[in-house]
Amino acid sequence: MGSVILPHLHSAWHVDQSILSEDDRLVIIRFGKDGHPDCLRQDDVLAKIAEKVKNFAVVYLCDIDEVPDFNSMYELYDPMTIMFFFRNKHMMCDFGTGNNNKLNWLLEDKQELIDIIETIYRGAKKGRGLVVSPKDYSTRYRY
Repeated sequence: MGSVILPHLHSAWHVDQSILSEDDRLVIIRFGKDGHPDCLRQDDVLAKIAEKVKNFAVVYLCDIDEVPDFNSMYELYDPMTIMFFFRNKHMMCDFGTGNNNKLNWLLEDKQELIDIIETIYRGAKKGRGLVVSPKDYSTRYRY
């Protein structure tokens, strides 16, 4: 249901314009395959928090099959990836996973996602390009 509520970006130009148009808010883009179960579940979470974070963040969805222009540039090979931008700059976050460029796993805890967004926004307002996540995800997939 979340994929219906949130705005979709249907071309590379729309993605660029969404990143360029926001001066004071964090731009969150969920890149992925719209029909994939992980994407659908993440879209529901994003739709539920979109209203709560609307003062400092805006959420968009982009299907990587419909808009393949960024797949190699941002290494979008996973079925679901969330990326953050602020004032036309890619914001990185150290999740403890080794990949600071994006969040590429399903995060269903709404408050956890809001905390990450707030942390990235606060760091971005201070001029930082890399922030440390409020939670360390390095042990998430421990066997």
